[in-house]
Amino acid sequence: MKKEKKDNIFKKNLLLVLIIIVIGIFPLLFIKGAEFGGSDDKGEELIQKINPNYKPWAKNLFELPGGEVESLLFALQAAFGAGVVCYVLGYLKGRKKGREENANR
Repeated sequence: MKKEKKDNIFKKNLLLVLIIIVIGIFPLLFIKGAEFGGSDDKGEELIQKINPNYKPWAKNLFELPGGEVESLLFALQAAFGAGVVCYVLGYLKGRKKGREENANR
């Protein structure tokens, strides 16, 4: 019965990962020409408004093909960070629970 439960949990997790991937890729494939503006764009607009002659002193190493890709990379970075934090918290909680079980024996 434990093996069935583990298989069921694995299938649910796999399904959730596939749904997350589809949600991430869907906008890139089906929403063409969309503008995904962020705080960088707003900051640049404000700088140009305050000082129209300002020239940036640093340049990008490479240009991304579009704003969608930049947004996707930012979202992936946030998801990866959240995954690491949640993994560490789960690991610490599991370790604490294991210690408590061993102490009660």
